Amino acid sequence: MNHPLSRRQYLLRSGLGFGALALDGIVAAEEPSKPDGRPPFQPKAKRVIWLFMRGGVSHMESFDPKPALNQFAGKSISETPHADVLAPKHFKDLRVVVVDDANGKSRNTIYPLQVGFKKHGQSGMEISDWFPRIGSCADDIALIRSMWTTDNNHGAQVQFHSGRHMLDPRAPTIGAWINYGLGSLSDNLPQFINIGPRFFDKRDGHYLGPAYDAVNLKVDPANPLDYASPYGGMNAAEQLGNLNFTNGLNRLAAEQFPGDPALEARIQSYELAFRMQTAVPDVLDFDSESEETRKLYGLDQAETKTFGQQLLAARRFSERGVRFIQIMHGDGAAGAWDHHSGLKQGHAKLSKQVDLPTAGLLKDLKQRGLLEDTIVVFATEFGRTPGSQGADGRDHHPFGFSVWMAGGGLKGGVVHGSTDELGFHAVENPHYVTDVHATINHLLGIDPRRLEVPGYKRLDQDYGNIIKEIIA
Repeated sequence: MNHPLSRRQYLLRSGLGFGALALDGIVAAEEPSKPDGRPPFQPKAKRVIWLFMRGGVSHMESFDPKPALNQFAGKSISETPHADVLAPKHFKDLRVVVVDDANGKSRNTIYPLQVGFKKHGQSGMEISDWFPRIGSCADDIALIRSMWTTDNNHGAQVQFHSGRHMLDPRAPTIGAWINYGLGSLSDNLPQFINIGPRFFDKRDGHYLGPAYDAVNLKVDPANPLDYASPYGGMNAAEQLGNLNFTNGLNRLAAEQFPGDPALEARIQSYELAFRMQTAVPDVLDFDSESEETRKLYGLDQAETKTFGQQLLAARRFSERGVRFIQIMHGDGAAGAWDHHSGLKQGHAKLSKQVDLPTAGLLKDLKQRGLLEDTIVVFATEFGRTPGSQGADGRDHHPFGFSVWMAGGGLKGGVVHGSTDELGFHAVENPHYVTDVHATINHLLGIDPRRLEVPGYKRLDQDYGNIIKEIIA
């Protein structure tokens, strides 16, 4: 019998064909950035906490106040001095998936603002009254008011994460690329975690392989993973024996079929899953957290408890070395923020769920010294139309919307870019969604152009452009 292949040989042969939970953590820890293992420049950040509001947050009722909507309320856009926003030249980049869909249209009767705004912090950043606690963190935030994308339906959720339109072949998401480029900070936890309702594309790695998909977790200490409890009531010693026996058989098979990446991936996935059974429930055990910290995240209030638990878990995972923690808010096929009607009631309710916990996360990271090397992103797939849909809603709006970021080498208290007077188009320093990706990659020390995989040509737009104005 030949000698078994070394662990490193197994790992190095794993390539891109991983299955299930198989991760390349050990190889990536030794070779933190492909192809030669060295970050091309000094990183300012180590990890990302990515908060994504599914459905489309209205930029005009959150982070981009437009008094002109009140001034011209009830008028058609063509009756205002801003009729040019409807000129065909502005719509050339739009790519429609479903022609004449009921949604995703330009609504032309102007709908007034449904909430007031206040200035916050020394910066005087204007943020809506639905987000007062995020407003209290204004001086730590870099707000981008000039985002745009090309999908007028909820495929824009996929586009925001991957840069690719629904009509294009699927491509890896930002979390998958960071996982691929940097590897693991922990041997016992996955590199890339998703918490909350996924959008309809359930994969992240795509041509990188399933090793780079997010591991989906529930913030439930009793059952955070489908495999968190040993099968059949086995104790830890019995389970370890079972794991060693199974891996022994897998290694014998690997000798016979040394080019089979699925076998090698399976070995890794079993080992990581075994370690996670202890590590993940420990992270989700909040008993050690003070009452002050629990209140900071809103765990003492019914409206904020669920999201607050998820964000507290994110802080605990980030402390333990998880690189990319993705938290989705807003259940349902399209996402709960998709208010084609009842916008005032719906947005007020959802903003109350996320405002206090999000501010709590920023404050908690800052007081622990973690914000300086953690990037927090608050994003959504597109905005809402300046015009009304029906009596009291707004439609999908890809032409201009807002996101913000904080921490990890970013400036605080800055507003970058703008939309026009009606909030229709991004006009000053417009940024396609992958500009957010490029900025994050830069702060993490990744040059994405060094990560291209043979056989899968990436476009310039996939890489994006660094938003240098918001970098400290």
